[in-house]
Amino acid sequence: MSDSATPVTPAAFPPAFLWGSATSAYQIEGAVREDGRTPSIWDTFSHTPGKTAGGDTGDIANDHYHRYRDDVAMMADLGLGAYRFSVSWSRVQPTGRGPAVQRGLDFYRKLVDELLEHGIKPAVTLYHWDLPQELEDAGGWPERDTAYRFAEYAQIVGEALGDRVEQWITLNEPWCSAFLGYASGVHAPGRTDPAASLRAAHHLNLAHGLGTKALRSVMPARNSVALSLNTSVVRPLSPDDPADLAAARKIDDLSGGIFHGPILHGAYPKTLLEATSSLTDWSFVQDGDLELIHQPLDALGLNYYTPTLVSAADPDAKGPRADGHGESEHSPWPATDDVAFHQSPGEQTEMGWAVDPTGLYDLIMRCTREAPGLPLYVTENGAAYDDKPGADGAVNDPERVAYLHGHLSAVRRAITDGADVRGYYLWSLMDNFEWAYGYEKRFGAVYVDYTTQQRTPKSSALWYGRAARSGALPEPDGI
Repeated sequence: MSDSATPVTPAAFPPAFLWGSATSAYQIEGAVREDGRTPSIWDTFSHTPGKTAGGDTGDIANDHYHRYRDDVAMMADLGLGAYRFSVSWSRVQPTGRGPAVQRGLDFYRKLVDELLEHGIKPAVTLYHWDLPQELEDAGGWPERDTAYRFAEYAQIVGEALGDRVEQWITLNEPWCSAFLGYASGVHAPGRTDPAASLRAAHHLNLAHGLGTKALRSVMPARNSVALSLNTSVVRPLSPDDPADLAAARKIDDLSGGIFHGPILHGAYPKTLLEATSSLTDWSFVQDGDLELIHQPLDALGLNYYTPTLVSAADPDAKGPRADGHGESEHSPWPATDDVAFHQSPGEQTEMGWAVDPTGLYDLIMRCTREAPGLPLYVTENGAAYDDKPGADGAVNDPERVAYLHGHLSAVRRAITDGADVRGYYLWSLMDNFEWAYGYEKRFGAVYVDYTTQQRTPKSSALWYGRAARSGALPEPDGI
């Protein structure tokens, strides 16, 4: 056989690379009124008529609270090496204040023990959008006190699980918490106050800093503390047009700079402060805040789904905002009336998001340049498709297999080009409650029949399991 005919073996990932999946508490747990848990903002929001597709709620969701042992066994059968889950704040500390409810903590203790018994590394996310309703009633994230309440909660969970969990994430996608929750209102708590959303963003940053200090005060030094950001990969419609470049700068500041700036560099971008000066003078940033926020990170989590394409706005153009973040008359992008969003070209997922693995590569390399030496994890990446069981009961999802192959190839390329990417968490382990979209959108590698709660691994789960076991990527049709 000639050299040209020799099959090329795909380059392997590093031996210690973590192959995981991710979920969040409100999306899968159910049991919303059991063992002392009280309502979060998502309980309130989802029970408000018109806020979620079909009036769906997370009351039962995947019933993971009662089925976690079976779910962990399923992860082990699939070959996963890591599992990222979030803790329900109102299950652990029902009012967002005071002592912990041990029954709530016991669920997470048992979950962690089960994962460790199956050889799966747990990664804990402390906050995935489910603020206790009582804290929202007191003002929510626009109020400074919420950051201090978060630090107390972080210490409680760190004391309970820090001896067995080494990977910690303070916040998941604070951009969504601040701007979808308080500016566009498409997420809980459903408020539409752009100035409040900027205060919320700062207090989420402060919560990360205070929470990081609290965790490190009670956990072994070996543990890693990070946060997960969904920094947009912003591209100008016309790369040579100064107006489009200025529009991209604005959106990048509101998506990335507002978090990267203080967390990684100890300061907010001047361009962000100037662009939002019509809404706020940023006097809520108090002396010492930036030092508190600028805690050394052990790693950075990157969540990526699709790029963002923008231009300078045409004053005469009308129509919906094509930013991929739900429909609302109110924008999640404060002070950006002069920016227009465009549908990125190419194949789309069920969410209407363009499939573009180059965006993930670009995001990884950007963070590698911006924070040299900081380990990176892809803490969310995945796609929603219209998955249905066939006549034989199997669920074949070749589109998701191709999506994962493309994006994992981008991760491998980034590693080859010098990025220190330590792991990948597929979003999501199972179909689940997809926030305002209810149960209409299926992101899972495992199909869930919500009537029977039966779990059926899709072909993408089997493909991903093969990748996890081998440390290399099978061909997309190789399941």
